[in-house]
This record gives sequence, structure tokens and C-alpha cells, in this order.
Amino acid sequence: MSLPFDLGALAALLQLVGAFFAVYLVAVCLSLIVWTFRDIRARSRDLAMQLVSVALVVVFNIPGWLLYFMLRPRETLSAQYETELAQEALMQEVEEKLACPMCQQKVQSDFLYCPNCHTRLKRRCDNCHRITSLRWNICPYCGAPNSMPQVEG
Repeated sequence: MSLPFDLGALAALLQLVGAFFAVYLVAVCLSLIVWTFRDIRARSRDLAMQLVSVALVVVFNIPGWLLYFMLRPRETLSAQYETELAQEALMQEVEEKLACPMCQQKVQSDFLYCPNCHTRLKRRCDNCHRITSLRWNICPYCGAPNSMPQVEG
């Protein structure tokens, strides 16, 4: 009785497919390790945390990567830095706008003069009549040149 296909050829084909999947699985595992290493370095400066995170993926592969993904810090270090800078800039802006530079009394953002010491805080544009900073050479709303001398600050 003769078979329509060669068992040797089928065995060779199955070995080739098995080798392909083995190489693919190794590549996926290595890429998860590299990705985890890069990701945790972007999220933490703690060397112990970096080592534990990578070890988790090395030992447990995909389940370890999923566990790392759930436990990793939410923000990257650069995102944390940008958030801190934005908060600091907002705080500085609030402090600048809400205190008179001469007497340090609280003023509102649309005050032209300090009600306490009568220091000029802002000016009204001669052209469009909008409130502008004393430091600006031109009105940002209409482009008219500032008629007052520039204040050093």
C-alpha cells in the first residue's frame, strides 16, 4: 500500500514550521524584555525597581509583562517633569498677577493701578482701549505702538 505523500517531507515541513514558531516566540520574549527595560527606565530612576521589572518579564515572560504593565508607574519621568513645570509656571503667573510689585498687596488681574499704593500696574491701549502690560512695546490685540516708555522689570 502506497501513501500519496511522503512522510519524510511532512516531518521536515513540521520541523520547519515548529522552528519558525520557536524563533518567533523567542523574538517576542526578547522584544518584551527590551521594551520593559526601556519603558521602566523612562518611568523610574530607582535601579531596584528597574531590575525587578525586567526580571519579572525575564522569568514569567508574557504573564510577567502583563503584571508589569499593571504595576508600572503611570507617568514617564518626562511627563512628570512637564507637569511640574506647568504647575510651577501657573503658580508663578498667579503670584505675579495677583500682587502689587511695590507694596505686595493683592490686586486683581484687570486693575490698572494698585488701590493701596497707587502704583501703575497696567495700561490701556490708546487705539483699542484694551488692558495691556506695561512691559509690552506694542499692543498684542491691535498692534499699536506703546505710547508710554517701557518699564524695566
